[in-house]
Amino acid sequence: MKKFIEGERPLRVLIKGAGDLASGIAVRLYHSGFQVIMTETGEPTTIRRYVAFSRAVYESEAEVEGIIAKCVSTKEALESCLEQQKVPVITDPTCVHMDWYQPDVEVDAILAKKNLGTKLEDAPIVIGVGPGFTAGMDCHFVVETKRGHDLGRVITEGAAIPNTGVPGMIAGYAKERLICASGEGRFEPKAEIGDCVEKGQLVAMCGKNPVYAQMSGMIRGMLPEGIVVSKGMKCGDIDARREYAYCFTISDKARAVGGGVLEAILRGRKQIAENRNRALDA
Repeated sequence: MKKFIEGERPLRVLIKGAGDLASGIAVRLYHSGFQVIMTETGEPTTIRRYVAFSRAVYESEAEVEGIIAKCVSTKEALESCLEQQKVPVITDPTCVHMDWYQPDVEVDAILAKKNLGTKLEDAPIVIGVGPGFTAGMDCHFVVETKRGHDLGRVITEGAAIPNTGVPGMIAGYAKERLICASGEGRFEPKAEIGDCVEKGQLVAMCGKNPVYAQMSGMIRGMLPEGIVVSKGMKCGDIDARREYAYCFTISDKARAVGGGVLEAILRGRKQIAENRNRALDA
């Protein structure tokens, strides 16, 4: 097992993914004193992009609840970013630069519903977020992401609840809140995040294919213009609660999952310390 790099710097956490849920985790860990670095794809498809550090890939920098992330491409820029108390975001979806990162903790928050390559040996503490991971096999801990009684629960044996394909219920709505691509083509929003829309209203075009709201409410998330989408792809989200602040602040779900990740890290550190003490006593 790899050793922690202690004494030189705070614990370093690599978060794979920089979407809204991953960013909620990052904010919680940042405020808890950890060094946070994040990886993303070259073309993020984050719906709730105003509360996601993935936006830095498009805009160079992104701010979420007072924390600034910066897109970087070199080891030197990464270290400089950390010195400036910012969160580095690197377009490195397969983590080919793992030797740069030297993480003490790896958190897979890609939310692909399957494991895309995370291994138990990647770091002293490896945490899988959501379905697709098994604690004790490909990670040390799994954090539950399904809305409900177990949201944010830390799992030490086994896996999270399997993906049902049905979004969580918010204010009595589930599938209706999704804005999905009606066909293939270039995405063109006809409503912006924070706008109120009515059921049946045109909210986007996918190429020549119109997309209509399935319910009334406020646009809480929407892909940026220009993304090429495929039929059925999630492109936006409508919130029946119509609370403007919810469009620009971390969700209750992301905060709960972030708390679960923080707990897993602390439990992992305690477990490693206990194992070392037992080895010294032997």
